[in-house]
Amino acid sequence: MPGTLVAMPGVLPDGETVPVDGSLPATATTAVGARGFGVYVHVPFCASRCGYCDFNTYTAAELGGGASRDGYADTVLAELALAARVLGDSPPPRVDTVFVGGGTPTLLAADDLARILDGVDRTWGLAADAEVTTEANPESVTPESLKLLRAAGYTRISLGMQSASPGVLAILDRKHSAGRATAAALEARDAGFEHVNLDLIYGTPGERAEDFAASLEQVVAAGADHVSAYALIVEDGTRLAARMRRGELAYPSDDVAADRYLAAEAALDAAGLSWYEVSNWAATDQARCRHNLLYWTGADWWGLGPGAHSHVGGVRWWNVKHPSAYAQRLAAGASPGLAREVLTADEAHMEDVMLRLRLASGLPLTVLDAAGRAGAERALADGLLAADEYAAGRAVLTLRGRLLADAVVRDLLP
Repeated sequence: MPGTLVAMPGVLPDGETVPVDGSLPATATTAVGARGFGVYVHVPFCASRCGYCDFNTYTAAELGGGASRDGYADTVLAELALAARVLGDSPPPRVDTVFVGGGTPTLLAADDLARILDGVDRTWGLAADAEVTTEANPESVTPESLKLLRAAGYTRISLGMQSASPGVLAILDRKHSAGRATAAALEARDAGFEHVNLDLIYGTPGERAEDFAASLEQVVAAGADHVSAYALIVEDGTRLAARMRRGELAYPSDDVAADRYLAAEAALDAAGLSWYEVSNWAATDQARCRHNLLYWTGADWWGLGPGAHSHVGGVRWWNVKHPSAYAQRLAAGASPGLAREVLTADEAHMEDVMLRLRLASGLPLTVLDAAGRAGAERALADGLLAADEYAAGRAVLTLRGRLLADAVVRDLLP
């Protein structure tokens, strides 16, 4: 399917042990930020858990007495100080993007979010045109809190709308009303945010074509200059998966998801938003999410917070999951890193092809080996790659190719 919901994973992979001091191989720090540098901040708190969610997030009841929002900003700043020591003599030239995700970052006080951003700026320096994003649930912001965030330096907000249908929101266990997300988008504009994203999920059981059409109409009417739309993925261990196993809800349909994707492309394109990644549309080049583009183009970033992933110079690592364990490690002066992996050339190539093919810019055919170029020729013949771009030496997905993006990727890799 063309888009899947991506966030901080609930299950972490295996890897080698991270040194107690968090130090990196010398080869990883020779050119930090040469392809761009970003900072991700994970805020693991939620007021309630959505039925489809398996992200590394916690309600107050799930945390028990082991951790809380109080003092969380200070813990993040402690990891930031450790990061500064690790990069030491090889700091990035600047921070191009900051993305605060979760969870619900805006459950933290605006002052705490401001302190975290100020800490990043004091540590490495924000670029003059830095993109600074926070995610938010629509019910977790007010006109006043949005003004405080904008004054603190946040330039972009990403609101979890998911749907305009009350019935669909109920199935997903979303707590906001059907109109709250678009109202929050308008409030963000009034507060001075330069860019506003609305997230949609399609293919929820019970969602009708007219429900999704109404969601798209509301997104456009709200004036969002960026839209992310993801096919619902049912993850093991979630309430939604349990309901489907019991037969209370039907499993998502690939055919329905494809129809929804085509509807999104038609409606958003007509409204002047162009796809730049399979699941993302933007009104202008400036409205594209530059932080995600860092991920998709192999740049460096440091991830702060429990379960957060980082990548510097071909080394990828991830922190311990639970907020209590995260805070305990930092309090002891140790890295919160749980494990890491050093990407081989083949692994780096695979990820480069997999991620860049999803972009509207595609990738040069020259990065493919002989088998990959043969696969590209087959994809071209099947109408999955654009003929004019192919003639110019690039592999770029057609609309049909976007629907089958994963299959095309498999055909281009060894």
